[in-house]
This record gives sequence, structure tokens and C-alpha cells, in this order.
Amino acid sequence: MVGRVWRGWTGPENADAYEALLKEEIFVGIGDRRIAGYRGIQLFRRDVGDEVEFLTLMRFDSLDAVRAFAGEEIEAAVVPPAARELLARFDAHSAHYEIRADVEA
Repeated sequence: MVGRVWRGWTGPENADAYEALLKEEIFVGIGDRRIAGYRGIQLFRRDVGDEVEFLTLMRFDSLDAVRAFAGEEIEAAVVPPAARELLARFDAHSAHYEIRADVEA
């Protein structure tokens, strides 16, 4: 299993709108693509000084599944135009990690 980690930052005035965009449009659109090997996404949010940081963790069965999502340059961030309008800045690249444990309580 592969975890794809990405971060973006916005001001407090755009944070709720960005979160809603993610949950109501972007995540739904990713799911609608029915990408073989895509296993889901988690959203994390925290206030950091005068910014709000968002972190996403996507789960895939393999790097081939990541490639089906992101294209041949798998580390390139996938940030739709509507998201770019709300973000102050974001990571240009995503990081990929081998998930070695996934323990639930």
C-alpha cells in the first residue's frame, strides 16, 4: 500500500470554503474516476499562525495506481484551478510512502 501526502495553505478567510470544495467536489470527483487501486483519502486541518494548513493522505495499492491518478510524473501535485484560487500556497510535489502498518483501535 502506498500513501500519497500533500499540503496546502490558505488564510482563515478561505479555509472553510476550501475544505467544502475538497469534500463536496474534489474528493467526489476523484471517487467518480473509479481508479483501480485507489483506496481513499483523509483530510487533516490545523491552524498555524495566521494560516490554515491542510494535509491530504491518499491511499493506493501501488505506484501504478498512483500513476493512473496523477499521470507519469507521479510526484507532481494535482491541484485543480478552483483549489488554486483559494490557496495561498501549496506543495508543488507530493511525497509517496510505503504504508507499513495500518492499525485501528
